Amino acid sequence: MGMIFFCSPVVSMFTDRFGCRKTAVSGAVVAFIGLLSTSFANSLSLRYFTYGILFGCGSSFAFQPSLVILGHYFRQRLGLANGVVTAGASLFSMGLPVFLNKVVEPLGLSRTFQILSLFMLVQALLALMFKPLLPAGGGMGPPGMGPGPAKPQTQPGATAQEGSRWSRVLDGVRKYFNLRVFHIVTYRVWSFGVATAVLGYFVPYVHLMNFVKEQFKGTQKEWVLLVCIGASSGVGRLAFGKLGDLIPGLQKIYMQVVSFMALGLMSMMIPQCLAFEGLVVVCVFLGLCDGCFLTMMAPIAFELVGPMQASQAIGYLLGLMSLPMTAGPPIAGLLHDYFGNYTVAFSLAGVPPIVGGVVLFFVPLIHRRLQAAASPEETSTTAHMLPTAPPVEEPKSCSNGDILPGYTDVETHI
Repeated sequence: MGMIFFCSPVVSMFTDRFGCRKTAVSGAVVAFIGLLSTSFANSLSLRYFTYGILFGCGSSFAFQPSLVILGHYFRQRLGLANGVVTAGASLFSMGLPVFLNKVVEPLGLSRTFQILSLFMLVQALLALMFKPLLPAGGGMGPPGMGPGPAKPQTQPGATAQEGSRWSRVLDGVRKYFNLRVFHIVTYRVWSFGVATAVLGYFVPYVHLMNFVKEQFKGTQKEWVLLVCIGASSGVGRLAFGKLGDLIPGLQKIYMQVVSFMALGLMSMMIPQCLAFEGLVVVCVFLGLCDGCFLTMMAPIAFELVGPMQASQAIGYLLGLMSLPMTAGPPIAGLLHDYFGNYTVAFSLAGVPPIVGGVVLFFVPLIHRRLQAAASPEETSTTAHMLPTAPPVEEPKSCSNGDILPGYTDVETHI
């Protein structure tokens, strides 16, 4: 998971340069090669490369374009569309543990990896159906850096040609790997708030099975918890996706605020569960919070930066999430080894989501304050200096997330 998110900023570069279809297909093929080669690897160090790097990077290239492509087709129902797409992951979360238990023992680990690699081939075929409607690379980089006619060389000789070549390379790098989304204050606050929250986000999912083995010795129903998390997450993605479409603008962030705070409280409740049934209830709420958080990620990114920069926004967000999400479970493991139980580990894991939820609470407030500060400035520089003109038709404009294919003013949302 850490490698999938860590590669996301680079994936956004490729998505803007080559489009969603080529990026997703190439990523699925690389992931297929990674899983297939893992089945033939005989050493753990080699599997670090084939499974950890090849499969992780390929999955990242295949995953992110599936979120970006939705913004090309949906506007009013983007949340529901994102929920339907991501709900497929919940179905596999429920079915895959049962499938692996039935397959691994009779066939062996190598054959299992070969069977799983076929799923990546299916994903490559499905990614061929992507049909992007927005131009690749549109709206990226400072104005004037888009594709256009080549500038004539003003200096003769090899030096001028070499300088022109390097300038084109640098222009391309600045265009497709820029930090312009971080110029938006609300995006900065949102992204760092989410990165803070996920420090404890992944801890219950990694250590839950070991906790069950320690707390409820002799039980054979660990798979029930995974099914509960997967099922409730799928229901949450569909329900909260539909609910998010009914909430206008950045008010959707309050759904993430509630989900993060509830997730933190549920993480703290895990060590307090003395009965297995109570742990099942906690896992149901964990799945609902997971579904709400993931479903709202893409719609909020489109609201903050608009569809022309959504790929970069999602990529940088996932990249920021990779480090704390990867560091959280090992830290919890160290706390378990030091104290001898999971009480402190799960209790502290609930703190970062609550802190992240508090940070996200201020994003809509900051957005409204910036809008209020911008309005008087515009009126003071135009209305008081120019003579009163007859009323004319208001020019076409759009808010964040409202740019559709064919819209000519692609920079209005900036």
